[in-house]
Amino acid sequence: MENPEKPQQLGRKSRWRLYFALLILLFLGTILVSLNLGFSQIPFPDIINILLKHTPFVGDSVQLTAFQAGKESIIILVRLPRIFAGALVGAALAAAGTVFQGMFRNPMADPYTTSASSGASLGAAFAIVVGFGVATLGVYTIPVYAFVGCVISVLVVYLISRVGSRVPISTLLLTGIAVGIFELAIVTYLQTIAGDKLGPLTFWLIGSLSSTRTTWAGVTAMAPLIIFGIVAVYLYSRDLNILTLGEDQAQHLGINLERLKFILLILGALLTGAAVSMSGLIGFIGLMIPNLTRLIVGPDHKILLPASVFLGASFLVLCDGITRFLTTPASPQEVPVGVITSIFGVVFFLFLLRRKKRIDAF
Repeated sequence: MENPEKPQQLGRKSRWRLYFALLILLFLGTILVSLNLGFSQIPFPDIINILLKHTPFVGDSVQLTAFQAGKESIIILVRLPRIFAGALVGAALAAAGTVFQGMFRNPMADPYTTSASSGASLGAAFAIVVGFGVATLGVYTIPVYAFVGCVISVLVVYLISRVGSRVPISTLLLTGIAVGIFELAIVTYLQTIAGDKLGPLTFWLIGSLSSTRTTWAGVTAMAPLIIFGIVAVYLYSRDLNILTLGEDQAQHLGINLERLKFILLILGALLTGAAVSMSGLIGFIGLMIPNLTRLIVGPDHKILLPASVFLGASFLVLCDGITRFLTTPASPQEVPVGVITSIFGVVFFLFLLRRKKRIDAF
């Protein structure tokens, strides 16, 4: 006898394959468009030839014109690593937001509500203002301090929230908000005593990909951490699905809740810390992208998580391309990408509120 659910399952799988194919095409198209945007615009055929020149097994057969050879360093050494950095940061923040929203069963949760972002801010602000460790760590001073600050902050929130052997979700969320406010207060104080370092500190707190960290060295340093974090989180996608049913239901299904909460919290902090250490504070991606993806593919984390990763990567790469497009000889100061993401984020946030009001009205 034929299973009546089988055609429905096959339909879902084919629809999900279509979604992923479209997301991958969107990601590749965004990269190509972003390579064209900037102070010096380069035609798409020249971009493709330059990329083919650096493709294994193909590059030897590609000959560049004098114009293409002159633009080769811009594409390979400046724009491409920055695009990969943006893709990694966007993917990490989207994955972290998906984890926190699933763990807290709250669509408004993101790295900010768990103090992960504020902890990274405090670490980076301390590194910029005090300057301790610059002689040893060099250009990696701010990323290291931001990453360590993020992980320590999340661990502090976890320990404060612990009640005996349990960590209630509501207590964890409220503690994260309280600790985050405290850390941002310290960051504000550091801004008041920053002196001539106030400019770099403010620019970092807004979020930008135009820094010495968005080079191939910075990308290769953070890529393993972010890829590991995304893969590890995906392995817990089934547990996240069960957790959304409620803690009691998850316990009845044999889930070790306290262990799961700790692991997910650390993985979310790992992703947030690695992302923030590269780009500074970039808001709304962890909040907006998982919600937007959920509207498209549904709540199943086995699909939601990888779809959020691709959409988050594409979104931040596109926003960074917009910042470079806005940079002109008349306006040479680049707009921080955090400003662009915040504008999109606020619009989407208002859309969610309006949508919720319509649902509540019925």
